[in-house]
Amino acid sequence: MTSLQRVLTTLAHKEPDRVPFFLLTTMHGAKELGMGIKEYFSESAHVIEGQLRLRQKYRGDCLYPFFYAPIEVEAFGGEVIYRDDGPPNSGEPFLRQSKDIDSLTAPDVGSSRCLGKVLEAISGIKAKVGDEAPIIGIVMSPFSLPVMQIGFDKYIELMHEDVDRFWKLMRVNQDFCVQWANAQLAAGATAICYFDPVSSATIVPREKYLETGFKVASATLSRITGPTATHLASGRCLPMVDALAKTGTAAVGVSALEDLADVKKACQGKLTVIGNLNGIEMRRWTPQEARAAVKNAIDKAAKGGGFILSDNHGEIPWQVPDEVLQEISEAVHDFGRYQKA
Repeated sequence: MTSLQRVLTTLAHKEPDRVPFFLLTTMHGAKELGMGIKEYFSESAHVIEGQLRLRQKYRGDCLYPFFYAPIEVEAFGGEVIYRDDGPPNSGEPFLRQSKDIDSLTAPDVGSSRCLGKVLEAISGIKAKVGDEAPIIGIVMSPFSLPVMQIGFDKYIELMHEDVDRFWKLMRVNQDFCVQWANAQLAAGATAICYFDPVSSATIVPREKYLETGFKVASATLSRITGPTATHLASGRCLPMVDALAKTGTAAVGVSALEDLADVKKACQGKLTVIGNLNGIEMRRWTPQEARAAVKNAIDKAAKGGGFILSDNHGEIPWQVPDEVLQEISEAVHDFGRYQKA
């Protein structure tokens, strides 16, 4: 099977030839090209070459031209802070107080230089790989983006105490998210990863999610013109699984904090499970521990399809050694073969 065929088969909750493997390396392309993280993300050509080299090296089943989470804040005019050994992060929130929401409008994706680089990377990768492997586009959910826009504390207060402005912010973010997702699909992305950590049970109770994040996701995903996977970025999902399935998403990225067998049982036939290797612990794994972790995940979740092996956060830390990533790949190819009758 090609990587795309393998992924489509498991998304249909059937067993392909092997467990699909998404090694979500972003910054590691800079290592491959011998440059710093800021320089690497300064040009789409760097990311194209980095992603192609990483896939060849680790034999993963997708291309992942994700630059960094605050690129969306950058499009709104916000600050991005770079570091030498980790992902770029958002700076001071550009919404200093809740009343700033009243005049907020969504940026135009077509005229944004920073977003344009991502679109160039997607189209460049598509020109190289065609339909052999899925290319994953990335958006921050309208419900989770405000953590960077206004700050975590102010956002929680807004959600509970200023409902009218909360929904105003959701409308602006929804318009932007849909525009941004559809632009990536038009550039050649196969599907969209909808990062939504605030919708996890780690951050909001189920009841609050149903009032807010669930409604936002249902409305937003229905306007995106391609398949989506929701990623909770290390957050717990079990209390939300039935609701997540009703949003229209096809898959869920799950936490290392929950038992993978329990998650697979809850998602069976409804959502493909993506996860859940612990990216933080991975930095300290020996190759032998990496191999054992892969086997354990496959044993718990691979049966019947509907499972993609990946990390639990959607981004492999910069500090994970190459030999550990190599061993993860080897273990998937050794233990992930499905036995055909």
